[in-house]
Amino acid sequence: MKYLLHTVLLFLCFPAFAQQYTIQGSIQHASGNTPFPNATVSLINTPDSIILSETVTHSDGTFDFEDVAAGNYLLRIQYLGYETLDEQVEVTKNTTIGTLYLLENARLLDEVTIMMRPPVGEQRGDTTQFNAAAFQTMKDATAQNLIEKMPGMGNEDGSLQAQGENITQILVDGKPFFGTDVKAALQNLPAEIIQSIQVFDKLSDKAELSGFDDGERLKTINIITKPNSRRGLFGKASAGYGDNDRYMAGASVNAFNEDQRLTITGLTNNINAVDYSADPNSQGEVRPQNGIINTNRIGVNYTDNWGEKVELNASYLFNHRKNFGESSLFREYVLPDDDGQRYTESSTNTRRNMEHRFDMRFEYNIDSNNRILFRPNFSAELDKESSFFTGNTSANSGPMNQTENRRQATNSDIDFDSRLYYSRRFAKPGRSLRLGLETGNHKNDDDADRQAANIFYDPAERLENISQNIVRVRKGFSWEASASYTEPIGKRGMVELEYEVGNRKDDSDQLTYDTDEMGNRLRIDTMLSNTFNSKYLAQEAEIGYQYALEKLRVQVEAEFQHAQLTNDQEFPSTFILHRTFRSVLPSARIDYEFTDSKNLEFDYDARTNAPSIGDLQGAIDNSNPLHLRTGNPNLDQSYSNRFRLRYRSYNPQTERSFFAQVQSSLTSNNVVSSTTIASEPIELAEGIVLERGAQLTRPVNLDGYWDLRSYFHYGLPVRFLPSNFNVHGGIRYSHSPGMINDEINTVNSMRYSGGLSLSSNISDRIDFNIWTRSSFNNVENSLRPTLNNNFFNQSTRVNYNWILWQNLVYRLDLNHQFNTGLSEGYDNSIFLVNMAIGKKLLKNERAEVSVNVYDLFGQNNNIQRDITETYIQDSQSNVLQRYFMLSFTYNIRHFASGTTVDDYEELYN
Repeated sequence: MKYLLHTVLLFLCFPAFAQQYTIQGSIQHASGNTPFPNATVSLINTPDSIILSETVTHSDGTFDFEDVAAGNYLLRIQYLGYETLDEQVEVTKNTTIGTLYLLENARLLDEVTIMMRPPVGEQRGDTTQFNAAAFQTMKDATAQNLIEKMPGMGNEDGSLQAQGENITQILVDGKPFFGTDVKAALQNLPAEIIQSIQVFDKLSDKAELSGFDDGERLKTINIITKPNSRRGLFGKASAGYGDNDRYMAGASVNAFNEDQRLTITGLTNNINAVDYSADPNSQGEVRPQNGIINTNRIGVNYTDNWGEKVELNASYLFNHRKNFGESSLFREYVLPDDDGQRYTESSTNTRRNMEHRFDMRFEYNIDSNNRILFRPNFSAELDKESSFFTGNTSANSGPMNQTENRRQATNSDIDFDSRLYYSRRFAKPGRSLRLGLETGNHKNDDDADRQAANIFYDPAERLENISQNIVRVRKGFSWEASASYTEPIGKRGMVELEYEVGNRKDDSDQLTYDTDEMGNRLRIDTMLSNTFNSKYLAQEAEIGYQYALEKLRVQVEAEFQHAQLTNDQEFPSTFILHRTFRSVLPSARIDYEFTDSKNLEFDYDARTNAPSIGDLQGAIDNSNPLHLRTGNPNLDQSYSNRFRLRYRSYNPQTERSFFAQVQSSLTSNNVVSSTTIASEPIELAEGIVLERGAQLTRPVNLDGYWDLRSYFHYGLPVRFLPSNFNVHGGIRYSHSPGMINDEINTVNSMRYSGGLSLSSNISDRIDFNIWTRSSFNNVENSLRPTLNNNFFNQSTRVNYNWILWQNLVYRLDLNHQFNTGLSEGYDNSIFLVNMAIGKKLLKNERAEVSVNVYDLFGQNNNIQRDITETYIQDSQSNVLQRYFMLSFTYNIRHFASGTTVDDYEELYN
């Protein structure tokens, strides 16, 4: 061990002794001999086909690789719509390969070369790439408008999805853009500057550095911009004013200078727009926002290369929001005695929220073999709440209890996380070392004053008044250190050794005071107070093996985990609970490429999940005296097995795409809710009585949870009506056990879903999107079959934009929601109509003035159904309804002098 440590230190302290060289060259169009910017150039190691490095050509078509060891390599040049070019290179000194030429894809017919229309896209392994030129949008369209036209893309409850999964990260030319704020990223880029879109599962930072997939993936979109859009100032600004003093003003400005890029966005409004979109008719959401919202928001994103070795990306967001909400709910419990217990609630809530969020990515490439990556994230949030609700519990036998509850609260959260990695590649291909340190600091302070008047009807009517001040302070610190080493085994294999050790410490104090009518503290309520801390120390040792062929890649890993969970309570009584967990966590991943455009992936992994401090702390929370909650310090960590099989294909000749996925998870010791609903008064502790009809919920571990879900998507072009047609569907089955009054209730839920969409590809003056989605749900309960339930939901949306004669613009957005099977009194359907009439103004139609109406028929609402192991619930919230607005929008476009007139005309005409 001593010699191994000395060897590792030697590698860290001294660079590789092998001689390093450079490779230079240039790429041009085969027709016209003009420079070819933004082509992808890959440097591939010939013996094992591993991509050692990638770059893109500069504006003059040149490229270069530095610090290349002597050997035989393959240069692969790729660009969508052009034939892939491979060039063998032997490096024994600094090498210049001269000029290479890319040929455009062509179809030969009767000895005449006919150029095809822009190809829709292609499949490269697990990356789907679409050509933006193949999709027609309006001239003022955003990146989101463009992306939603592409096969496999859609919007589900306001979240952009690709292949059935939520997009969690946006890259622009390979670099992060607005962190994980997908909406901000897509609404700040105009569609007309986009050259192509790549969709893929991005590996974690650790996996990218080591080359071993750890199963942590982010569904990612990479937006590749047009070369002539990388130097200039562009964006949008808009303002509007309407009836009932409705207003909106916002702007998004991008200043790009090749690698140096600055984006500033701002928004202020009282029309429920939480993200900026300069579409005059857009609300930005498929599902209406709950409440009436005033938002003030500003965001900044900065990207730059500092010299040749440092890449920096940072974003900052400030958000100030006020929300006034009104809601009602109806809940029917699953009880074995079938007494028909129900709970209804109505509430009002005024909430003011102020948030700062900052994240950064700092990458220092010391040389071609040594790299440092640092990613800090910070957020601070202040939330002030004033709320009131009334709740009533009843059964077939009559009323059981009721409450009136008023609350004033101030909550603050401060979170700081950081990830620091160092990686080193050695002269021998495949040999690498990675060191990592991850830390987290979290602090939450909550201070609330509460007054409640409770009435209990059984066994005799009793009135209870409560006046309290609740203070909760939580502090958490976590760290994890890791090291991994990879070594090639033969020509095709690689082995990885990894060790991780980490500790998470959480302190949580909940103190509840009885107060007088003036809010002065009288005494501490020891039954509702608790000081508690928890420590979770985990060590993991892992060995993995990877084998790669031209079309097949296999990876298997085995991890041994040793974890210790210590729970320590100091007040009102003292106890220490210590437990040890030992787990073996296997994983396997298989990727097979049938062709360049067809591939199959299989993933399996096992993982554990430690309970949170909120689940562990045993203090009783009586925010709703009819629904008490508490934690459980005896919780164990859960253990899950997860499987996933995915198939992708794309036919470039027919432009048809297909994607299918099946996945499943099985969890033992799953943390679920155990609910005690009192059929008669139960004394929980001295002075704490659970009255008849009231309930106490606490988390417990139960085995038996599993789910199985499938999803498919099929897309093809429609020739007779230039457009793209997509169909998708899926089935999900879940088996979820819970506990009610010490009896296990299992909810078996089956969901069938499907949808169709048609998006236009006619011109930049006529644009439409039509989609419809349906889901049928069947729910069965083992304890109370009379509550077995079927319900159906269908959502249909039509978005139509048309530039008429003399640059008149007509915009229409129809949204129809249909529901069946909901509780009595909850509207089954809505028909939401948004409409605008405007006129394009100024040169190149840069401006637009329009008159807009939102919710023309005043039918907007927001209804939601939730199903748990304990109850079935329908809820409804207030939303913004009909208003009229006059708005003005201006498109900012100013490109650098290097952009030609032809480039400009191509962008606008």
